[in-house]
Amino acid sequence: MAIEEEKKDVQPQDPVQEETVPEECAECAENEEQADDASQEGEETTREKKLEQKWKKKLETAENLSKLELEKANAETQKAREQLVRLAAEYENFRKRSEREKQAIHADATAGAVSELLTVADNLERALAQKDCSLEDLRRGVEMVMNQLQAAFRKLDVEEMGQVGDPFDPNIHNAISHIEDESVEENTIVQVFEKGYRIGDKVIRHAMVQVAN
Repeated sequence: MAIEEEKKDVQPQDPVQEETVPEECAECAENEEQADDASQEGEETTREKKLEQKWKKKLETAENLSKLELEKANAETQKAREQLVRLAAEYENFRKRSEREKQAIHADATAGAVSELLTVADNLERALAQKDCSLEDLRRGVEMVMNQLQAAFRKLDVEEMGQVGDPFDPNIHNAISHIEDESVEENTIVQVFEKGYRIGDKVIRHAMVQVAN
């Protein structure tokens, strides 16, 4: 009996009831999540737009710089082209002027040389005009003309080259024959067929000589 009473005294406990979230709260949480996602998407879109604008500005700046550099390069190229054309024109003028000066110098030098020989030509004409003259007179006339010619050469700084007994020099002499002669030294001029002439170091004509070996 005691046992039955104890059983009666023990009352069964109420089962644990699970907490349930109201539907309205769930919708609020979902709305908050959607709002957060939308906010994040908006922020990302804003950042993307800012980044796009930033790169767009950079590209525009680069394009402007490229245009400025291109214009500057074109201006420098045009300036260099103009300088080249002007330099070419100046060189052409200098070349023509130098050519005219060269021709004038040559003409003056030729005129100076000819003027020194005119007296010789005049005396030769006078000698030929003499119909009756002795051999002695003719010889004296030729000697006078020769002296005048040598005086003209001296005025023109023309020097004779090639004398008998001179050592042979291939720079100013032209050996047209050789002989064996023990009485003279080797490579010595023993006969002159034509005298040579020079002005300073400029050889006008090489002397034609015979050389002893």
